Amino acid sequence: MTGAVEYDVVVLGGGPAGENIVDRTRAAGLTTAVVESELVGGECSYWACVPSKALLRPVLARADARRVPGLAGAVDGPLDTAAVFAHRDYWTGDWQDEGQLDWLDSIGAHLYRGHGRLYGIRKVAVTSPEGEHHVLSARHAVVVSTGSRAVIPDLPGIAGARPWTSREATSAQQAPGRLLIVGGSVVAAEMATAWQALGSQVTVLVRGSGLLPRMEPFAGELVAEALREAGAVVRTGVTVEAVVRDGSTGPVTVVLEGGETLEGDELLMATGRAPRTEDIGLDTVGLTPGDWIAVDDSCRVNGHDWLYAVGDVNHRALLTHQGKYQARIAGAAIAARAAGTPTLDTGHWGAHAATADTRALPQAVFTDPEAAAVGLTLAEAERAGHRVRAVDYDLGKVSGAGLYADGYRGQARMVVDLDREILLGATFVGPGAAELLHAATIAVAGEVPIERLWHAVPAFPTISEIWLRLLETYRG
Repeated sequence: MTGAVEYDVVVLGGGPAGENIVDRTRAAGLTTAVVESELVGGECSYWACVPSKALLRPVLARADARRVPGLAGAVDGPLDTAAVFAHRDYWTGDWQDEGQLDWLDSIGAHLYRGHGRLYGIRKVAVTSPEGEHHVLSARHAVVVSTGSRAVIPDLPGIAGARPWTSREATSAQQAPGRLLIVGGSVVAAEMATAWQALGSQVTVLVRGSGLLPRMEPFAGELVAEALREAGAVVRTGVTVEAVVRDGSTGPVTVVLEGGETLEGDELLMATGRAPRTEDIGLDTVGLTPGDWIAVDDSCRVNGHDWLYAVGDVNHRALLTHQGKYQARIAGAAIAARAAGTPTLDTGHWGAHAATADTRALPQAVFTDPEAAAVGLTLAEAERAGHRVRAVDYDLGKVSGAGLYADGYRGQARMVVDLDREILLGATFVGPGAAELLHAATIAVAGEVPIERLWHAVPAFPTISEIWLRLLETYRG
């Protein structure tokens, strides 16, 4: 290996969280290197958030248009799939990262392409695709932001079946005739919505009781109802026991518990995520390869004053926007500690603490209807010991919703802490509902008293008038 090259900060992983760390540390004047084994921009930019939303936007726009009088007949035909795929490919840069490289160069960060591994305290070893070896040394911090990967369960026949993960589901260049989806997650719900509209016959197989299990039950129920109306099959309470692929290009068959079989042309396994930490040298610093990395609220790894972990890898919140948020917090903390800010060494982190990961976590699911939630569900609040009340309202009865679309169907809920009279959580399901989420996030994160929310007057006639209806229902 070459002699060690020294930087103030070394970032292992150049996805959205890693990029935000680089941005913050460079803005603070710290020399920074980033190591990336694939594409700078990471999972979100090329195989997750960006391509999935590019596929879904035409689907949702057409669904909305079909509910508008005077317009419905004009959008009766099928989607132009070639145009949809071209739109998706544009937003992924055709899976090239030149734009991100230009950005790194513009801020003075140094990129090392290749596989990076921790190499003891404050060191990262990099092996390039050409076989070159480098050792990078960090004066102040090493940040692990290697993200997560799809989990494929160890079922009989699964290896030979060559199932899709979220990567194949968002990058495929044509719609399979029949798509089987195993799982009830966000990936399962969004990809079922996209591919059913793009021409596939979709069958979703959910082991649990419904889709979107981490949201209020009505969210998954409304999404499943809409998928069925679109022609998809959604089955709950079923377990896949084996998978068989007929040859190299033939159909794939799943065997359910009890012996029933289902055949499709492709199989998407949307069954969870695992940390990409199995081969990044965690053992060289006393951590366990393959594990999630535990951190404090400044995203510093427990027991290591120089090591940080941001994004999916720390398992606090497997969402791109939360990983970027954590990176902004960690970047500020690294800069402050490098400058010798004394309060950070006593645990008084203030603005350097990632509190939103536990208190006000927002998530939007771009299905038809959209589902959006922040904070605690009713069940989570009750399990945490809060004295709470769920306030529900039919979103379709709001004037703005009726004007937005004929036959608007949706549901809203806010979870109120009765002792403090603040919101602990809120959930909205309906067309366009994701745009309601940030107002709810502010209310939850800011612990805005119910009495103050009365004075946040929603404009008429918008769907945001749901806030007034929820407050009126709460007061009775």
